Amino acid sequence: STGTVTAKMAHADENGWMVVHRTDESMKPGPVIGYAPLKMGQNENVNAILMEPVESGDMLMLMVHGEKGGMKTGVFEYSLGAKEDGPVKVDGKLVMDIVRAK
Repeated sequence: STGTVTAKMAHADENGWMVVHRTDESMKPGPVIGYAPLKMGQNENVNAILMEPVESGDMLMLMVHGEKGGMKTGVFEYSLGAKEDGPVKVDGKLVMDIVRAK
């Protein structure tokens, strides 16, 4: 179904984005299908509008991306593999969680 993905809580060390990637059992981030802005600090009930349909049971990766490297503040500029507004890493690891569509 189309719709939204909601994260009950997301923490960001700086302003950025909660990005919804498609994924599968490989646990590698795939194409971006939605995103929502994050403010620095704790964010509750973050809703990302999905830009394409997902089926019940599809695996989705919710990942924190930053604002660094982009040309415009407040505009999501990332595409898979790009440096603009790329993923945030803590201790070398992506900040993400995997969910299944309902």
